[in-house]
Amino acid sequence: MKKILIHTFIALIATTFLISCDNSNDTNNTDTSSKAQTVRWKMASTFPGNLNIIGEGGINFTKRLETVSGGNIKVKFFEPGALVPPLEIFDAVSSGAVDAGWSTAGYWAGKIPAVQFFSAVPFGPNASEFLAWYHEGGGKELWEEIYARHNLHPVQCEIISPEASGWFRKEITSIDDIKGLKMRFFGLGAKVMDKVGASTQLLAGGDIYPALELGTIDATEFAMPSIDLDLGFYQIAKHYYFPGWHQPASALELMVNLDKWNALSDSQRAQIEATCTESVVKSLAMAESRQPKALEELQAKGVTLHRWSDEILKTLEDAWLEVVKEEAAKDEDFAKVWASLSEFRKSYKTWKDLGFVD
Repeated sequence: MKKILIHTFIALIATTFLISCDNSNDTNNTDTSSKAQTVRWKMASTFPGNLNIIGEGGINFTKRLETVSGGNIKVKFFEPGALVPPLEIFDAVSSGAVDAGWSTAGYWAGKIPAVQFFSAVPFGPNASEFLAWYHEGGGKELWEEIYARHNLHPVQCEIISPEASGWFRKEITSIDDIKGLKMRFFGLGAKVMDKVGASTQLLAGGDIYPALELGTIDATEFAMPSIDLDLGFYQIAKHYYFPGWHQPASALELMVNLDKWNALSDSQRAQIEATCTESVVKSLAMAESRQPKALEELQAKGVTLHRWSDEILKTLEDAWLEVVKEEAAKDEDFAKVWASLSEFRKSYKTWKDLGFVD
């Protein structure tokens, strides 16, 4: 009996030792695996890194993410054209040729009309309402669902203030003055301008000034005063129009190849999302704070600032309502996203009318 107890005791010690060794190996394997999973991505940008707020924000994001992740996620920012042309980033990231992209969803309207809602909406929500719909009203889930079909994952990573709505060589006094103009215009607003008689085309930011200078286009819109100032449009067109009815708020995206996104740990995905959320706050603060000085500089350079008449704005809004109805009838996803946003805005309006000073 004594021998049996001794043998049993020895067996228990041996088993405990083996389990301990096995657990130790698991721990070592986990640590090794964690170290091996340091992420190194290439990120192609639609916007140059030196461009006020929207390019600058891409570089800030990569630096901040490396800090937040403790060096576990390293994303390298590539200037427009360094990896692929700016308007080909969607396909490059979708295929996995590039890991990620820094852009805005409206550039992919020709592929997926519905994603324009995740950039900007004519006569749509301001920044706070846009954020509310995105985070709490179902916008985020819709965007992820649509992008997943293209092997992509989107993360909202910047929001900026209302944009200006156009640079013109001559003063615009009526809708008739817009008819026949060749104009660079973005997103859903371009369809509105087409509806009222302009002829629009989409150009990447770096291609606009040469086109304006050569007369390939007669007029343009791009962004807000501090960004437009950097791009030098004031040297050619001296009439600058507000408000930005076509983009009351505008969002930028971090677009990630879905396979690369799914390969991340939960912690790494959370670090990216948290860094983008911080970037949204910072970009909006930069956008709001920088416009007064930019407007002063533009006026000093001979630019005349204009505000559209109520009559012209009403014509543009009526055209938008026609456009959105037509587009929703043609595309199921477009109709679905528009319904989601419209329902949210209908509910939100009660709070907006009561809670805010006009």
